[in-house]
Amino acid sequence: MDFSFWRELIDESYKIRIVDIGASDGDYSPSYQPLIDVGLASLIGFEPDKEACEVLNKKNQKNSVYYPYFVGDGEAATFYETNWVLTGSLYPPNTPLLEKFQNLSEVVTLKEEHPVQTHRLDDIAEINGADFLKMDIQGSELKVLENATNLLETTLVLQVEVEFVELYKGQPLFADVDSFLRSRGFQFHCFDGGLAGRTFKPLVVNDNINKRINQVLWADAFYVRDWMNLGALSKEQLITYAILSLDILKSPDLTHLILSQFDRSHNTNVAQKFLNILTAEKKK
Repeated sequence: MDFSFWRELIDESYKIRIVDIGASDGDYSPSYQPLIDVGLASLIGFEPDKEACEVLNKKNQKNSVYYPYFVGDGEAATFYETNWVLTGSLYPPNTPLLEKFQNLSEVVTLKEEHPVQTHRLDDIAEINGADFLKMDIQGSELKVLENATNLLETTLVLQVEVEFVELYKGQPLFADVDSFLRSRGFQFHCFDGGLAGRTFKPLVVNDNINKRINQVLWADAFYVRDWMNLGALSKEQLITYAILSLDILKSPDLTHLILSQFDRSHNTNVAQKFLNILTAEKKK
């Protein structure tokens, strides 16, 4: 959908505020990148690996800035460095569990332990609200959320990596994250890209050691601001929520629901225009 549709509804200078914790995704471009590329969003990212953070700042200079902070509860902690940069954590690897599965202990092998200082999201001066909050930090998501209650009051959509078993010793699981976010006024929306897992050794699916049969281990979960209380949102929040629901969640039905509330609140006909565009695009 053409981004110009949204620009007609909000001020040219307005930008969606994105905060990404654990911003290094390897060679993958994040789902929000198109919003940044067209000037609809700005990003503050956190990647504690200093080399990876430096690469991100050199690679993504438009409306983006990254800081090498460990985000957590503001206390001193131990960082458990592993043999793959994407699997280090503030929780130690649960090696006996990992060894039961194909290709897990092989990429989550403890190398060194480092004392680090964590930062609470609510205490980071560089952040001024977050419409979209994305986290992928290997089990520490709930600790971050519990220390971001002020920030969450501004948040409309969250993408949170969750685990269903203790890949890291003592980490919170999906049920814990789900309970907390529901208590803060969010609804579970969907899992992004399905449910991830591995086979129990020694079985392998079609020679692919990264596929599962049934056992689910982790996923990216999307949470959204309670759509039963849309009337409490401002004009800018409704439009931002609508943009995120379409371009990040790929949920045009939710987008239409939000725009219908926008119409009721501001005496417009945006929801019908949105439907007309969707219908025209399907006919192409």
